[in-house]
Amino acid sequence: MRPLSSLALLALAATAAHAQSGRPVTDEAAVMSTARAVHGKVLSIDTHVDISPANFTATSPNYTQKLPRTQVDLVKMEEGGLVGAFLVVYVGQDTALNAAGFARANAQALEKFDAIHRLTEQLAPARAEIAYTAADARRIHKANKRVVFIGVENGFPIGSDITNVAKFFERGGRYMSLAHNGHSQLSDSNTGERDGVWLHNGLSPLGKQVIAEMNRLGMMIDVSHPSKQSMLQTIALSKAPIIASHSGARALCNHSRNMDDEQLDALKKNGGVIQLVAFNSYVKCNPAKDAERTAAIDALRKQYGIAAGNRAEVQRAIEALPNDKRNEYLAKQEDITARRYPSDPAATVKDFANHIDYVVKRIGIDHVGISSDFDGGGGVDGWRNAGESLNVTAELVRRGYTAGEIEKIWGGNLLRVMETVEKVAKGR
Repeated sequence: MRPLSSLALLALAATAAHAQSGRPVTDEAAVMSTARAVHGKVLSIDTHVDISPANFTATSPNYTQKLPRTQVDLVKMEEGGLVGAFLVVYVGQDTALNAAGFARANAQALEKFDAIHRLTEQLAPARAEIAYTAADARRIHKANKRVVFIGVENGFPIGSDITNVAKFFERGGRYMSLAHNGHSQLSDSNTGERDGVWLHNGLSPLGKQVIAEMNRLGMMIDVSHPSKQSMLQTIALSKAPIIASHSGARALCNHSRNMDDEQLDALKKNGGVIQLVAFNSYVKCNPAKDAERTAAIDALRKQYGIAAGNRAEVQRAIEALPNDKRNEYLAKQEDITARRYPSDPAATVKDFANHIDYVVKRIGIDHVGISSDFDGGGGVDGWRNAGESLNVTAELVRRGYTAGEIEKIWGGNLLRVMETVEKVAKGR
């Protein structure tokens, strides 16, 4: 961490004065000067970045280089001044909640754990290091290396064996969600809102045991994909603060992946943090148009005998159609998505910052963080990859946030929660 110059300190002081008076900063030169000074100082953490193990091999190209098809790699993090990121061990939800399905998912999860360890231990040990604690993160930052955390998206891969939670923790997993898009053996998913079908009405008995085990180990509980009832039940059971690793404010975008005011208020009482996500359809949405578009697509699929399923299953069904029928189907689908119900203009960094503003006003500056969901569908205009991370800080400066507040939003709040979770695990 380099000390700030006298000019930078003056810029910070000017910005703080604006923020304390409630006035935004309008001088763009001052905005960018201050943003660079603040951004270069804070331990910025993006809490949700998806990965492909193919980018973590010893053969070129890999994550140590500037990859053309990824939104995050070490070069983009370095160029954008993004200090740390949770690289995510993600396994999609399988409807087969049985031993075979669990085994497949576990193997996929371990492959991603291996990939992250390969990056930090073999490919780039001088540039990046895994952080197992909040103290590790600060030490790695001082050493001018990228801080790599590991998050687990979807507890499905632990199967029915609760000892797998400890195994994932030993490999570096420092948060885990109990479900993704689709009900797991541990928890209902937010997707139950779509059809009103629930599996557990919140958490399963095994899911409740997993929460206790995560508290015991010192692993943060992530509630971004599970259902609202699962989230509220988690707060009632957990002895430690929880996180939402990549969610938005439902008051601004009425999507089941986002948190409503009741959830935000409960999160504040719990002492947790919501890492607001720069995912276009969770930042800016039109529920009425989205519902009409979905209904039209569903009707079209039914017309062509395409059963409901996940994206891959639907794509396979489309490809299996005879050539003339497939072309006819695709033309009608294009008419629905591009002409009858076209997407609204893309969300921007300003739209993203509106979610930050809303949650800060609702539950306070101590419960807000930042995530991108890069390489998993995330990104808004102005923050399309890790190399553009300064733009987020600049927008916060424009809105009058002080250097201390920006530090909390970019990672300080998350590290506070992590430290509390560690203390709970130690019985303190």
